[in-house]
Amino acid sequence: MARRRIPEEKRQIEQVQVFDIAEDGKGVGRSEDLVVFIEKAVPGDLVDVTLYRKKKNFAEARINRLIEPSSHRTEPFCQHFGVCGGCKWQHMSYGAQLEYKQKSVYNALTRIGKIEADEMEPILASKETRYYRNKLEFTFSNKRWLTSPDEQTEDLDMDALGFHVPGRFDKILQIDHCFLQGGLSNDIRNALFEFAKKQQISFYDLKQHEGALRNLIIRTSSTGELMVIVIFAYVDQETIDKTMSFLGASFPVIHSLLYVVNQKKNDTIFDQDIHCFAGRDHIFEEMEGLRFKVGAKSFYQTNSAQAYELYKTTREFAAIQGNERVYDLYTGAGTIANFIARQVREVIGIEYVPTAIEDAKINSELNGITNTKFFAGDMKDVLTPEFMTDHGWPDLVITDPPRAGMHADVVARLLEMEAPRIVYVSCNPATQARDLALLSEKYQIERIRPVDMFPQTQHVENVVSLVLKSR
Repeated sequence: MARRRIPEEKRQIEQVQVFDIAEDGKGVGRSEDLVVFIEKAVPGDLVDVTLYRKKKNFAEARINRLIEPSSHRTEPFCQHFGVCGGCKWQHMSYGAQLEYKQKSVYNALTRIGKIEADEMEPILASKETRYYRNKLEFTFSNKRWLTSPDEQTEDLDMDALGFHVPGRFDKILQIDHCFLQGGLSNDIRNALFEFAKKQQISFYDLKQHEGALRNLIIRTSSTGELMVIVIFAYVDQETIDKTMSFLGASFPVIHSLLYVVNQKKNDTIFDQDIHCFAGRDHIFEEMEGLRFKVGAKSFYQTNSAQAYELYKTTREFAAIQGNERVYDLYTGAGTIANFIARQVREVIGIEYVPTAIEDAKINSELNGITNTKFFAGDMKDVLTPEFMTDHGWPDLVITDPPRAGMHADVVARLLEMEAPRIVYVSCNPATQARDLALLSEKYQIERIRPVDMFPQTQHVENVVSLVLKSR
C-alpha cells in the first residue's frame, strides 16, 4: 500500500518549541494537538519544521530553520552524525544528556512502576564520553549507503566497511573515523578495507548471501590487550591466510588474532567455530586485581571503566556484611559474582547461556576463588524450591536481566524465596519498573542510582536496592 503523501500546505509548521527528547534521539515538540518528533532537535530549540510522516496524533519532521538554538545544543563531533545509527545525542551537551537520562529513569519508575522516586540519587557520570567502548562490530557490504545524490555515478565503488544504516539491514555506511573505540580500532578497520580493495577480495552481499568478507569485530581491554576477529563467508583458505597474515604483520601488537567462517543467513557467531590464527584465543580484563578471561564469544560490559563503577554501586547497594549466601541471577560470565565473592560466604550464579557459565567457572579458577557455583539453564526452570533446598536459601539476590526484564515466573520465585535484600541492575528502566511494581507486594525500595554506561546515546543503566518489608 502506497504511503499517503502529506499535502504541501500541511507539511510546514512554524515556531515549534522543543521541550523533550525521545529515546531514538529525536527532539519532541508540539503544535496545537499534534506531537512532533524532530530529527536532530534538542530540548530548548525553537524551530520551523517540515513534516515527512504524519499519523493521527503525532508526526515526524526535519528542521528547515533553527530560529533559536537551545542552550544545550552543541556541535556534533562526528562526520557521520545523523546518518549512522549510533551516538544520537552528540548534538546535546553531556550535562544535558545526564539530565534527560535521569529524567527518563524517573519517568519510567513513577509512570510504569507507580514508584516513589523523589529520593533517587544523581546519575553516575562517565569520565570518558568518547572512545569508551571495548567492543565494536563492523559489517562488510557491496551495497554502500549513499549520503548524497552527488555520489551516484556509473563507476561508483559501492563497497563499504562500517555500520548498518538505521532501518536498512542491507545498507552499510562507510565509516572513516569512529569516536566510540580508541586505540588502533580505526587504523585496523581502515587498513583492512584498503587491503581488501587492493587484493580485490569481495565484500558480502547481504541480500544474495555471497562474497568473502562479512564482519570485523575488534575488542580492546583496560589492560591494553587487543583482539581482532575477521568473519568470512564464501572464501578459500588461501584468501583467509593472506588476509590474516596482513593483519598480523601490519599490527604485531594484536594479542588475539582470530577468524570465523560463517555461511549462515545471520551474523551471530555463537554457534560457529573460532579459529586462532595467531596469539591467544582470548584477552584479559582486570578489575580490583581480578582478571577476567574474554574470548570471542564472551560477554563483558562494553564500557570497561564504567562497568567498574556499576559493579561498585551494586556492591555498595548490597550492604554486604560478610556471611551472605548470594544468588547472582543472569550472571553472564560471572563478573559480578566473582567481583563480590571475596566479601561473602558463597555466590551461586545462574545463566541461560552454557558457554557463559563455562567462562564464569574459568574466571573463578583464574582468580583462585573457591566459593562460587555456577548453573546453566532457563532462570524460571532452574530457580525452584528444590534448587534452593539443595543449595541453600539466599540472604541476598543480585539480578541483572536482559532488556526484556525478568520473566513473570522469576519474579514469582523471588517473592516466594523472600531474600532479605535484592539488588536489581537493569539496562532498561521501563522493564525494571514493571518488575519492581510486582516486587512491591513484599519489598520496599531503599536506594536508586542511574549509571551512565553509554555517553552520546539514550541508553542508561539503573541500580535499585530493595529490602523485605517487615511483617
